[in-house]
Amino acid sequence: MQEKFNHRSSTEVRYVDVDAFGHVNNANYLTYFEQARVRYFEDVMGWKYDWSEQGIILARAEINYQIPVLFKDNIFILTRCSRIGTKSFDLEYNVVKVVDGKDILLADGKTVMVAFDYQINQSILIPDNWISAINKFEGSNT
Repeated sequence: MQEKFNHRSSTEVRYVDVDAFGHVNNANYLTYFEQARVRYFEDVMGWKYDWSEQGIILARAEINYQIPVLFKDNIFILTRCSRIGTKSFDLEYNVVKVVDGKDILLADGKTVMVAFDYQINQSILIPDNWISAINKFEGSNT
């Protein structure tokens, strides 16, 4: 599992994330993906968000739940870019916890992200410097 993901970030499971059944409510996984996505772009491109210029918007999200996440679980989000198109790209995520030195898959998912120009309020071609930075980090031509 880990070999195809070059980016790993920890995420704290907060008490507010847990529902009446004692596990993380399904809607919070999107927040975990978002936090990991921000860290991915900070680490890969040194990206500082300026919402008045170019950025990304979420076009689609998928989540597959495997094992419930519980309060105080020490979880990590593995993130990778699996596809780059002309205006959009896919990010994949694995939510894992470490048990006896091994990653245990709790959930996985994918988001489709669209390059967006906030000044003109429309999608744009993915800038070449983003593509180069992602390909360099991922070690391939995605």
